[in-house]
Amino acid sequence: MTPSTIFIIILTIICADFLLKNWLTLLNLTGLSAALPPELSDVYDGEKYLQSQRYERVSTRFGLIVSFFNLIVILLMLSLGGFAAVDRLAASVSGHFILHPLIFFAILVFGLELMNMPFSVYSTFVIEEKFGFNKTTRSLFVADTLKNILLTAVFGGGILALIIWFYGFTAEWFWVWAWGLASAFMLFMAVFYSSLIVPLFNKQTLLEDGELKDAITQYSDRAGFHLDRIYTIDGSKRSTKANAYFSGLGRKKRIVLFDTLIKELTLDEIVAVLLHEIGHYKKKHVITSIILSIIQTGITLFILSLFISQPALSQALGATGACFHIGLIAFGILYNPISVIVGLGLNVLSRKHEYQADTFAARFGMARGLISALKKLSRNNLSNLTPHPFYVFFHYSHPALLQRIRALNQYLQDNKFGQSSSQATII
Repeated sequence: MTPSTIFIIILTIICADFLLKNWLTLLNLTGLSAALPPELSDVYDGEKYLQSQRYERVSTRFGLIVSFFNLIVILLMLSLGGFAAVDRLAASVSGHFILHPLIFFAILVFGLELMNMPFSVYSTFVIEEKFGFNKTTRSLFVADTLKNILLTAVFGGGILALIIWFYGFTAEWFWVWAWGLASAFMLFMAVFYSSLIVPLFNKQTLLEDGELKDAITQYSDRAGFHLDRIYTIDGSKRSTKANAYFSGLGRKKRIVLFDTLIKELTLDEIVAVLLHEIGHYKKKHVITSIILSIIQTGITLFILSLFISQPALSQALGATGACFHIGLIAFGILYNPISVIVGLGLNVLSRKHEYQADTFAARFGMARGLISALKKLSRNNLSNLTPHPFYVFFHYSHPALLQRIRALNQYLQDNKFGQSSSQATII
């Protein structure tokens, strides 16, 4: 296959991806309706519902502008030989076989970050501020940006340097070593992310003794989930949006509650959310996701090893011959359709896992508490309650709220089991 043919395929993939994503985005706006389904009628009052629709429209239109801007940038880079120009600039700084590609990617990443900075600022301090979500100060925004750049340089640069070194010394078998490195990094992050990375951005404190901790401990023990690390995180310093998550493996596992979640939900609702998170662990969803990610990474790296040394791959982006770092960009674009298909499958599996975790919480008498919690979180986040099914299929890792509530209501109907936490405690 000639470089010009590969170039045309790359352009086609980029444009097709842009059209598909933005068609789905516009289609999703058609789901906004004047009335809510009966099951969701109590989520919003009239004024709040109109506000959620305004938020969806404003966010969507802004996303379309950002998407179009990025399309123009990549098309200009391709048509004007931008990648080859950046490569020459990097080579003028250092010709070392590791430093050269590292400088190349540093220029691209920093340049992209710089170009998208105005959009990030507008999104945070105009859109999120307008709808009452933003709590981020300007100094905190700058600090977060610098920390993200530093982490990308340390982890991204370190991993990339090792992969380039593997490629330089092991040729066609570099993918095996790269796979081992990537797998080790994924496992490391799964275990230590909350204890090493999160503290760089947020303060985590152990949940104080009291009624909430007692209830969480009681239910986690009943669920066969030994938990001695329950943390709260100061999410309110950036946003009013609430969340909770489970992290870690083995003895390093912990549950983290946003302070906004504790403020907005009742005890029953918080326990229901926590049981949902415990359900993910008990159903092996966490380890399953890690294993699938490792397998997917291995397959991707193997396919990369088959093509990365082909000169035409790099020449399609303006290189004079085979070039690992330019070929890596070309491969990433060419591989995108496969990534989309794999992503669809993973989203289907993820939505299935969410239903299973919901059912797990329901089996402990928390179906009603979970329904109430999901409604409150959706209301406080101004969530779109009527997303288009096609958009959900392509983009949602969680089922839409209506489908989750219907599944929980069906569970209650089938099992006649909807007592409150105080009733369930007696069992």
